[in-house]
Amino acid sequence: MNIIKRSGEEMEFEREKIAAAIRKANETVEDADKLTEARINRIAHQIEDFARTYDRALSVEEIQDLVETKIQEAGAHAVAKKYIKYRFIQELKRQHNTTDGEILTLINCTNEEAKQENANKNPTINSVQRDYMAGAVSKDVTKRLLLPEEVVRAHEAGILHFHDMDYYAQRMHNCDLVNLDDMLQNGTVISGTTIDRPHSFSTACNIATQIIAQVASNQYGGQSISLTHLAPFVQVSREKITEEVEDELKLVGATISADKKAGIVEKRVRDEIVRGVQTIQYQVVTLMTTNGQAPFITVYMYLNEARNEQEKKDLAVIIEEMLKQRIQGVKNEVGVYVTPAFPKLIYVLEEDNVREGTPYWYLTELAAKCTAKRMVPDYISEKMMLELKGDVYTCMGCRSFLTPDRFTDAGIGNISKAKNYVPGRHRYYGRFNQGVVTINLVDIGLSAVKAAGTGASEDAVLAKFWDIFDERMELCHRALQCRHNRLLGTLSDAAPILWQYGALARLDKGEKIDRLLFDGYSTISLGYAGLWECVYAINGKKLTEFEGEALGLDIMKKLNEYTAKWKKAENIDYSIYGTPLESTTYRFAKCLQERFGIVKGITDRNYITNSYHVHVTEPIDAFDKLALESKFQKLSPGGAISYVEVPDMQNNIPAVLSIMQFIYDHIMYAELNTKSDYCQVCGFDGEIQVVKDDNGKLVWKCPKCGNTDQNKMNVARRTCGYIGSQYWNQGRTQEIKERVLHVS
Repeated sequence: MNIIKRSGEEMEFEREKIAAAIRKANETVEDADKLTEARINRIAHQIEDFARTYDRALSVEEIQDLVETKIQEAGAHAVAKKYIKYRFIQELKRQHNTTDGEILTLINCTNEEAKQENANKNPTINSVQRDYMAGAVSKDVTKRLLLPEEVVRAHEAGILHFHDMDYYAQRMHNCDLVNLDDMLQNGTVISGTTIDRPHSFSTACNIATQIIAQVASNQYGGQSISLTHLAPFVQVSREKITEEVEDELKLVGATISADKKAGIVEKRVRDEIVRGVQTIQYQVVTLMTTNGQAPFITVYMYLNEARNEQEKKDLAVIIEEMLKQRIQGVKNEVGVYVTPAFPKLIYVLEEDNVREGTPYWYLTELAAKCTAKRMVPDYISEKMMLELKGDVYTCMGCRSFLTPDRFTDAGIGNISKAKNYVPGRHRYYGRFNQGVVTINLVDIGLSAVKAAGTGASEDAVLAKFWDIFDERMELCHRALQCRHNRLLGTLSDAAPILWQYGALARLDKGEKIDRLLFDGYSTISLGYAGLWECVYAINGKKLTEFEGEALGLDIMKKLNEYTAKWKKAENIDYSIYGTPLESTTYRFAKCLQERFGIVKGITDRNYITNSYHVHVTEPIDAFDKLALESKFQKLSPGGAISYVEVPDMQNNIPAVLSIMQFIYDHIMYAELNTKSDYCQVCGFDGEIQVVKDDNGKLVWKCPKCGNTDQNKMNVARRTCGYIGSQYWNQGRTQEIKERVLHVS
């Protein structure tokens, strides 16, 4: 059994240290108030036994809270008072230097929480350590100087989560849709060098990867690009290659038919598309940004986004090649093809590709094979998105969606000064998200139960719930205003690639970005987590039951009422966001256990449920799950994604296609989760399992050879809308272990 120190380092639990701490307090009181040695040892044993009931390592603070409680229960109030005073003095000392210990554990790779904080960062690499060190300083400054005390207290208690605090000290935004079309067609500047319009498809792909790297280094969230913006350069290459072929024929004095010449040209065009797509696939995987990871990039594939029929045909070829190369995968360090985390792919299901016999059905079949093998692409339903949003466009990161364009219809004009601006045409590329604050719905539910008292009726609990809900919403609003106000006054010089050279805008040097923070040009997100457990806490019902579903939908509607009210009052596009919760699912769970203890069905696991999702342990059919969750997804306009957990489907592509067709007709955005692992020790290619080691810690183990060395295996799992490959904290690992299949 281990404990986690304040620095994040994980160490073995030592009962004697608890006894020693009690003895020190015991020695400072009068003899009549002292505890006996036997009583001290008994308290230490009680704490050890209690700690073992938790299926995770407790923090030092949790252990010390237990010590206080047990001393009080023993009637030794004088000893307890001395112990509390000692803790207070030590806390004051720590406040004078809050980051040194954490930074040292980062450098020495002993910070267990940092090791598992991000499933796409390797904490042993210098650039990652540097990013984490800077983040530690940023968090310290943010908590002490930049945020209101009430917001910091709520964050520390797990009442809400103020996302990406490690980047808040700088004026950085979350995620965006890169206006790649403007940058390629009208030129850009990278690191002080002018980049003109490319003269071939392969050059356009190369420039695109450089833009991706630059953008990723100037923000902290995900970015999306569209393959449609690369498609026009296929025709550029075609015309160039045609001239080259004609020159070659003249040079050798040969004459061939127009059909044969066209065949040669198209073969060379196809070869260039292969090279260009390969550039994107491999550059994205091998690039490392300033925050120590590959760019968090989404590649969007939407045939109806093409502007003419030839461009659509060329786009189809690019999509086909993108899918083929992703099916192949990338080679790991021992030369075996494995599943990469990025780029994330999104494929739009539309009328001309969703059914057998439609013109681009072959691409959908290829997408299904890719999903079965590599877990991507994810799927957007053109039909459902038009119904819900009126437009079809990609998400910004793993699931965050912009609100529908309202500034164009309001006649706001070209406030970003984009060179590809078309009056009256709705605009999405070049827009962004200001940041996220997430409310822990489970905490509101349990707080309501506690406030209502033992044996209270459901109506009484619900009344308390809405009272607390209102208070927490106002707290979240103040936290979101902090995010917005932090960006106000930001000069375009802070990130020229974003604000001056076309990725998001083409503002003048020294110009503020403020105009882009209003009128719906950008969004700001109120995230939510744990709807499943929240509803269960209030009425004992699951979201899959009628009463549970009804209450869940009421809560979602109420969230939307608040963001609509704020939006109307401030002209800022607040939007409800189904938070992915990577490491936060574990942090929220620990905070809930500290505040409310172990509550069966609610806090008895080391994770809480993402957004509105059906609990991972709940047996439910794939189609029923998607149908149910579609009702909640409609009420999460700032972004949400549903998934179904499936076994190996490589030999059952028709089943994959049937799920995809169901997605098209019923839900806007969804994905299929499978497994894609490889053991470098024995060559096992299948599902690496999660098991408990001798200390009760969850570890990954090859079912064939028993290998548990994470450095000698490749594991890929989708955890919150995107694929991770650097492993996860204990809470998320438990969640992965407990997932049930939705397809038998």
